[in-house]
Parts: sequence; structure tokens; C-alpha cells
Amino acid sequence: MIKTFDSLRAVDHISFSVKRKEVFGIVGPDGAGKTTLIRMLCGLVQPDMGTASILGLDLLKQGGLIKNEIGYLSQKFSLYSDLTVDENIEFFAELHGVKKYKERRNELLEFTRLTKFRKFLAGKLSGGMKQKLALACTLIHKPKIIFLDEPTTGVDPVSRRDFWKILSELHNDGVTIVISTPYMDEAERFNTIAMMNQGKLLMCESPAAIKASMKESILEVVTTDLRNTYRLISENTKYESQLFGDRIDVAVEDPESGLATIKLLLQQNNIVLKDQRIKNVSLENVFIHVLKSADTASTHAKDDEVNK
Repeated sequence: MIKTFDSLRAVDHISFSVKRKEVFGIVGPDGAGKTTLIRMLCGLVQPDMGTASILGLDLLKQGGLIKNEIGYLSQKFSLYSDLTVDENIEFFAELHGVKKYKERRNELLEFTRLTKFRKFLAGKLSGGMKQKLALACTLIHKPKIIFLDEPTTGVDPVSRRDFWKILSELHNDGVTIVISTPYMDEAERFNTIAMMNQGKLLMCESPAAIKASMKESILEVVTTDLRNTYRLISENTKYESQLFGDRIDVAVEDPESGLATIKLLLQQNNIVLKDQRIKNVSLENVFIHVLKSADTASTHAKDDEVNK
């Protein structure tokens, strides 16, 4: 699928398949094209080229039938702030033509832990409870697939954990979940991860396969001057380094040789190595590695074009 806004290619020749009853994650930074892709799959944005088959139905030709089978939770809270929790769910039930919704509403309120808040105005709820209410409204018509666009962004850690418990229960009930997130720790929960950047699909594999694709080892170091250490490694070695809070991850082919090189570099610049260890490759390590590799390839391609 392709989608362009003016000169910006928001979705650039993306193609993938989602298995029934799986949790499929779309991961990438802001501006990667995640929201545009999800909105196209929900029939809210028309692609410039390409189509999709959802539940065996053609997105462009049978969009009306598809909308009856899917649920969509947008990135921003889009329910009615001046209606109560009960009234919001009732509104969406009527919107989807669900006549006998009261029992289903009670089930969803219990499921999302919102029963005691049912008479509260939606606008008075916390961020986490608003997202739970939005999810309840999304599920009122029993969709077979739900599309969630960064549902935990801006939500506190406790509510974020609760939200994932609810999604886990939905998954166990056989609902297919397509969800976008910028958080790599959430990506570990997915059956399949589609990594996106600048509208392009970088990888589409299981978490284990993505981590196995990185052949380098990760050497984690902690020093007395972290920023200078990061600069020195970047400027004086070919090692790919990533700064994470109070430590640096360095991708090395040979950990012993890499550590010796870094120790010498630190010694020459009067920086003390406080701690070091070899750690397991994380999804964040791989994603940053893939981004840097893509940037390097793009730069070389531009240089080759200029030199022609």
C-alpha cells in the first residue's frame, strides 16, 4: 500500500500478512507512518495505490462489510466528554446497530474494571480510564479484529499495565489485535512485529527472529563520564553505540577485543570504567541498528548518485 500527502510519502510500498488470533504490532518512532497505515486498514484513509484483504473481504470494494467486523481505537481520546461512561457505550452500540446491548455493556464494564465509574462523565476520567472506556466502546459490537493506534501513549505505568492485561484476555478469547506503539518494551508482547520508519517497512518477524538477526554482541558499559565516553567511542571506533540513561550499549563482533579497545580509549582520556557486562540483544538494540544501517545505505546511495 502507498499513501502520499503532498511531497511526504507516509506509507511507502508496505505489504504484510496478519494471522488470525495473533497480536500484530506496528512499531516505529513518531512520523514513521503507523497512524496512516492503521487508518487505511480501517477504511478511514484511501490509499493512493494498493489494497488489503481483511477477513477475506476487499478493503476498497467491500469496506462497508469490513467495518461491521472490526473495531478501531484512535490515538486520541475521541469519545463524548459530556456523556457518562454508560451513555458513551450506549451511543456506540446504537452506532453499530447493536439493539440488545445492556448485558454486553455490563460485561465490558466488568471486563475493563469500570463498573463503579459507569455514571461518571467521560471527561472526568483519568487518562488510563478513558482508554479503557474507548476500548469498551470499540468492543461493543464484538469485532473479530481490533486496530489500536498507540493506545498506551501518555498513560501512567499502572494503567498501561492494566490495559495490557485486558488486551491479553482479549487475545486469549480469540480476538485478532493489530496495535501500534513507539514503546519497545511493549513490542516483546507481540507475536509478530512490523518495524517502520519514514513510511517504510524495515522488518516483519517474530521478536525472537528480529533479535536473532543482529549478529553483533552487546557490550554494556558504565563510566564516570558517560557523554564523553559515548562521543569517544563514536568518533574513534567503528562500533555502533547507543546511549541508554546511565549506560552505553556497544555493538561489537568480538566482546574481548571490543572491551580492550574501549578500556584503552578511556584510559587515554582519564575516564574510569565503573562496570561492564555482555547483555542479551534487545529489540531496541536491533531497531536502532537497523535505522542506522538504513541511514548509512541511504547516504551511500546519495553519494553514488552525486558522483555519477
